[in-house]
Amino acid sequence: MKIEVLYPEVCCLFGDKANMRYFKLCLPDAEFIETPIKDQPRFLTEDVDMVYIGSCSESNQEKILSRLKGYEERINALIEKGVVFLMTGNAFEIFGKYIENADGTKIDGLNIFSFNSVRTIPARHNSLVLGKYENIDIVGYTSRFTHTYNIDENDVFIKVEKGYGASKEAKVEGVKRNNFFGTYLLGPFLISNPLFTKELMKKLGVENPVLPFEEDIMEAYNVRLEELNDDIIFN
Repeated sequence: MKIEVLYPEVCCLFGDKANMRYFKLCLPDAEFIETPIKDQPRFLTEDVDMVYIGSCSESNQEKILSRLKGYEERINALIEKGVVFLMTGNAFEIFGKYIENADGTKIDGLNIFSFNSVRTIPARHNSLVLGKYENIDIVGYTSRFTHTYNIDENDVFIKVEKGYGASKEAKVEGVKRNNFFGTYLLGPFLISNPLFTKELMKKLGVENPVLPFEEDIMEAYNVRLEELNDDIIFN
């Protein structure tokens, strides 16, 4: 199994690096490739099973876009093939139609998905989030300078029950297509959501996934789930 972690030297905000640190414990026999931003992605010339990108600054987001421009056909082919993509924080925004700056100027995205994102700098949007992916409860936190609009109903990842969705008013969050998952939720998303992590491992071919520190992580997950189900938290 081969997992490519793109640009970890710049996609490392909000504790997102913990996702792949934990995943290495989940998949000790997998090969993890860390591709720096100066290098061409390995998924362009090699078969990979998964691609991960974490949160980054807005300036680095634009650098990443410039690095991936021209490879849309290959990315689409990998998504159709069932390769797993996980994008956390603002990383998934680059796969939309465009990112609009506060002054109205637009940065063309990869146009893999139909949504567009709008930056609201310097206004930052912070929220706890409770939602569902299929029958799995998803918990997390978002802190961002952007809202996303026009997500196709067939591409929705999380149905939001409490907290901010793709925008403050939205009841959906993130995008999903085949095994591509993009979410604004930050930090150690895979640690915070062990049931989803197991599903991700199954998509990578692990028949009976077992999580490191599973008892402790499930206990923390259940405590957080109970807290987020309490309306007091969102008042």
